[in-house]
Amino acid sequence: MTAALEAVGVTKSFGGLVALSDVSVRIDPGEAVGVVGPNGAGKTTLFDCLSGVLAPDVGEVRIGGIDVSHATPTRRARLGLARTFQRVELFVGMTARGHLLLAERVRAGGGSLWRDVTGRGGATRTEQAAAAGMLRLLGLEDVADQPVEALSLGHRRLVELGRALAARPRVLLLDEPTAGLDPPETVALRGVLDAVRSDRGTAVLVVEHDLDFVNGMAERLVVLDHGTVLATGTPSEVFAHPAVRHAYLGTGAP
Repeated sequence: MTAALEAVGVTKSFGGLVALSDVSVRIDPGEAVGVVGPNGAGKTTLFDCLSGVLAPDVGEVRIGGIDVSHATPTRRARLGLARTFQRVELFVGMTARGHLLLAERVRAGGGSLWRDVTGRGGATRTEQAAAAGMLRLLGLEDVADQPVEALSLGHRRLVELGRALAARPRVLLLDEPTAGLDPPETVALRGVLDAVRSDRGTAVLVVEHDLDFVNGMAERLVVLDHGTVLATGTPSEVFAHPAVRHAYLGTGAP
């Protein structure tokens, strides 16, 4: 089976600081993998190398078997990579439905982006149906026509997730998706991700500090520490690993 996304021996340095050292990660179609580790472990740098914000100094990044190590984020998006960020960035004054219609228009490559952003681009029936379907998936039908600034943080994160999913990615990178969410919002997010994996075969790679969330969702975990892979395996295997317990709990941890 060809991996949906793969990093092979990725190394990245900033001056004399080695942020990643010989890191390899593989995500298969439909799989959920969590990336965890202490602050400064290299998680964000890994995501930046995978998504094209940074190019690795050594090693390769592949999407569907295609080497994209030095490809732009746009090229990677066209090959099926989508990413959300820890800080939600949406268009003020635009509704949840409007964001999803715009995302569908961008995916299809039709119309004027400026006309869409300013609300002067008419949506086709196909685009309207796609946006309505995404709103149902996200559970946002009741707030679909409210401006996003009036929505809760959880609902705004779901809008951002829907915008990423509108690209119909083969793999989705999520950076701290539960940050700021309350327990019901976290459960709703988990439900959407489970449905997307089951119905679409989308692979999910998530960086997350909420270990309960990532342990419940991910089939495998990759633990980074000081830029290296400390352990990989199922959640139970990983957190039984002595080196992982040391990294999280400190010297002398039982």
